[in-house]
Amino acid sequence: MSVNVESQNRNKGKNIALWGLVFILLAAAVVGNSVFAEKSLLIRVVAVVIAFAAAAVTALQTIQGKALLTFSRESIKEVRKVVWPTRQETIQTTLIIFAFTVVMGLFLFLIDGALIWLVELITGMKG
Repeated sequence: MSVNVESQNRNKGKNIALWGLVFILLAAAVVGNSVFAEKSLLIRVVAVVIAFAAAAVTALQTIQGKALLTFSRESIKEVRKVVWPTRQETIQTTLIIFAFTVVMGLFLFLIDGALIWLVELITGMKG
C-alpha cells in the first residue's frame, strides 16, 4: 500500500513539473515574440508555433492531458454513431420552429397588449 502511495506522489510531482514546463514554454513564446520584435515576422510566427506545439505535447503527457486525449477519442467514436437528419428533415424542423416562434411572438404580443389595456382600465391612466 505504501508503494502505491509513493507512486501516486511521484506521478503527482511529475504532473506538476510537466505543467510548470508547459507554463515556461508558453511564457517563453510570448516573451520571445516581444523581445525579438525586430526579427522577421515569419521567424517569430514559426518560433511561437513550435513553442505552442511543444507545450501541447508536454501538456498531453500530464494526467489531465491523457484524460483529455481519452475523452476526445471516445467522443469521436460516439459522434460516428450519431444518425444525422437528412436535409429534408432539417428544413422541415427549421420551418416548424420558425412558425412556432412567430405564433408565440404574436400570442405574447396580444397578451401584453391585453394586460396593458387592463392596467390602464383599472388605474385610469393612459401611457
